[in-house]
Amino acid sequence: MADAKVIPFDDDRSRARRRPSRAEGEAAAVRALPAPLRAPSRPAGPPEPEEAPEAGDGAPAARPGSGWERRLASGLAFLRRRVTGEYEVDEFGYDEELTDQVLMSLLRPVFEKYFRVEVKGVENIPAEGGALVVANHSGTLPLDGLMMQVAVHDHHPAGRHLRLLAADLVFVLPVVNELARKAGHTLACAEDAERLLRAGEIVGVMPEGFKGIGKPFGERYKLQRFGRGGFVSTALRAGVPIVPCSIVGAEEIYPMIGNARTLARLLGFPYFPLTPTFPWLGPLGMLPLPTKWTIQFGEPIETGDHPPEAAEDPMLMFNLTDQVREQIQHTLYKLLVQRRSVFF
Repeated sequence: MADAKVIPFDDDRSRARRRPSRAEGEAAAVRALPAPLRAPSRPAGPPEPEEAPEAGDGAPAARPGSGWERRLASGLAFLRRRVTGEYEVDEFGYDEELTDQVLMSLLRPVFEKYFRVEVKGVENIPAEGGALVVANHSGTLPLDGLMMQVAVHDHHPAGRHLRLLAADLVFVLPVVNELARKAGHTLACAEDAERLLRAGEIVGVMPEGFKGIGKPFGERYKLQRFGRGGFVSTALRAGVPIVPCSIVGAEEIYPMIGNARTLARLLGFPYFPLTPTFPWLGPLGMLPLPTKWTIQFGEPIETGDHPPEAAEDPMLMFNLTDQVREQIQHTLYKLLVQRRSVFF
């Protein structure tokens, strides 16, 4: 589909013929009358308000080009492009139009109404060029990554998109695999991450991996090991800044009080969570608790001053990894002190 022609989203509306307003029609009719029959012109002044036509029960009738008509036309144009294949995906399978128009629309109510996410410091992500966003990981299910993606998409002044690096498990699950690719996620490997960064993309990574997302509730907000600094090496090779990100609120959505390890091995999962509601309440127990979230993006850590061969320096990678981890942990503690309640 990469060679398919992309039709602008409002293509049908741009060709729509504009209807003359009632005032314009009356003016044309007056001009068509003989001069003696025309009413004398009135002195210039503020125009009189035009009465809206009524459509039953005194309700104003919808005018051409109203909001619902535009949404309907946009939706039909979107469906036509889906059916005819006139849309584009990149080499990783990312479908920007589907993400903007559908996936973000589905996640946005969860972001705004359910978790009521407060976003801070998003301007620390550069307006152009590549950057690596490094965040803590928690919550039993990876909803924190999706909320971080909405935060960048909806709140960044330049309207940037976040491309998340995901674990192998994501890409072997049916349906989840396709949705992840369409949303711009890719395998958490250095090669793919570096290609995205060099292309000027914002890439998100959560170095704690399953150790962070599957940790017991008693260890909440205590960062796990950040691996061997592979994300730092990738940022150094690409010459992009590292933006630390701290997420508060995700730890409490599924309080993990136990781990059924035998069942996890049978299913091929890294862990099988036991929470106060799951599996005791069945499917209802899978509903996350409506906690109040805060996502804060910290000051970027520049890497462009280092030469490319610095990516092979283990001491430098260790120091930068520790610096990023400490900055995220310190911000987590600060946000927890400021938080009034888990749910408010």
